[in-house]
Amino acid sequence: MMRPRRKERGFTLVELMVVLVIIGLAGAAVMLALPEAGGSLTGEAERFAARANAARDTAILESRPVALQIGRGGYEVARRVGGVWRTEARYGWAERTVPDVAGQSEASIRFDSTGFAEPARVTLRRGDDRAAVDISGDGGVHVVR
Repeated sequence: MMRPRRKERGFTLVELMVVLVIIGLAGAAVMLALPEAGGSLTGEAERFAARANAARDTAILESRPVALQIGRGGYEVARRVGGVWRTEARYGWAERTVPDVAGQSEASIRFDSTGFAEPARVTLRRGDDRAAVDISGDGGVHVVR
């Protein structure tokens, strides 16, 4: 006579191990996909380049000089009004970002009323990573990759 089979409940050890491996792989993928603290250095360079372009455009549209004052803590956009430079906006660098303009951590880049500027390269450093923004004499602003 055959005994009726009992219905087994629960998971086997192999099934539990497979689930743990899948959870581990998913966790690793999430950790690799998380952005850096403060964003990527290339993103920081692109934000700076966009704001430099906006400063150049403001200089042209308002027919007055606009300056980017670059320092260790960040940079400012200033306009010349009535013979005096007035800060319009301040932006901080992301954590651990250090600027370098011709070997200096502080510099001023001025766009005249036609949008022209003295050529400059702003190199941003964060640890071993580097990203650069070139500002050409005709006022063109480009991120160097």
